[in-house]
This record gives sequence, C-alpha cells and structure tokens, in this order.
Amino acid sequence: MLAAFTAGLLLITISELGDKTFFIAVILSMRHPRTLVFAGVIGALAAMTILSVALGQVIAFLPKIYTHYASIGLFLLFGIKLLYQASQMSPNADEEIVEEAKAAVEQNEKNLKNSTSSLAVLLESFIMTFLAEWGDRTQIATVTLAASNNAIGVTLGAILGHTICTVIAVIGGRLIAGRISERVVTAIGGLLFLIFAIVAIWEVP
Repeated sequence: MLAAFTAGLLLITISELGDKTFFIAVILSMRHPRTLVFAGVIGALAAMTILSVALGQVIAFLPKIYTHYASIGLFLLFGIKLLYQASQMSPNADEEIVEEAKAAVEQNEKNLKNSTSSLAVLLESFIMTFLAEWGDRTQIATVTLAASNNAIGVTLGAILGHTICTVIAVIGGRLIAGRISERVVTAIGGLLFLIFAIVAIWEVP
C-alpha cells in the first residue's frame, strides 16, 4: 500500500504542476473566493481520481500477466512521449498553456453570464476542472497504476498530490506561475513514467 501511495503521490504532484488544470485554478482564484475555487477544483479532482481507480480495478479482473505487461507498455509509452514533447516545446510553451486556460475560463464565464453566486463559482470550478482532466495523461496513468497496485494507496496518494497542487495554485499560483517551466515539468514527468516502467519490469507479475 505504501508503494502505491508513493507512486500516486509522485505521479500526480509532478504531472499536474503547470498543466492546464493548474492554471485554470490559478485564474479562477484571482477572480473568485479562493475557498470556493479550492472546494470545486479538489472536488472534481477527487471525483476523477476515484473514477479512474474504479476503472483500474475493473481492468484488474483481467489475468494479472496481461495487466502487468500492459502497465509496463503504457508507462514506457507515456515516458517516451513526454520526453519527446519536452524536447519539442517552444520557449513560449508556458505562455501558450496560460492563454489556453485563460480562454477556457473566459468562455465558460461568458456562458454562465458572469454569475458570481457561491454555487455558480463552485460549479464552474468543478465542471471546468473535471472536463479539463478527462482523458488527461494523469487520468490514464492513474487507471494504469490502480490496475496493478493497491487501490486505496493509489487513491490516497493521488488525492493528496492533487491537493498539494491545488493549494499551490489557489494560494501561491499567481506568484509562481511565471517560474514554472512546462518543459522541465514535462521532462521530469517523462522520467518518472520510465522509472515506474523499470520498477514494474522487475516485479513478478
């Protein structure tokens, strides 16, 4: 369970820093009460984590040998893909992600007709985060981890990782947003996936 918890924590904390979901939380927290934004964002991320782990547990019913080697393959694929993406990123990659997140927030608030009620802010934070996270690499990686590791450990580690990133985004995001290099974070995420793959190779299926 400890290994699953650690893997979930590291995977989420490193992968989520500086991504689109992170900047959505940063932008929303500049416009609305931080407590409401935090509640909506972390609620969406916790729900997505639980859903992802549940999907992983369904996959775990397949023969262990299949899920074991599928996990290795996915971790290798993600690792190589992220390292390649990091090498191809332009110097303005960070600004592009921020602008993409800002455009998404602007469009969503326009649809909500700029409603600032507590419920509207809570729902906006929840829905935007949930949709941005759907199909994201961290969701697929969480599913993969849960298919071959302790489900409770993965869930707790991933939710804690999301909580750490959300706290940083909501409280200090404005100060550190310009200091986070998406290229560096992506490269570290790629290396982490490769490490998970290597560890999985040495495990007995």
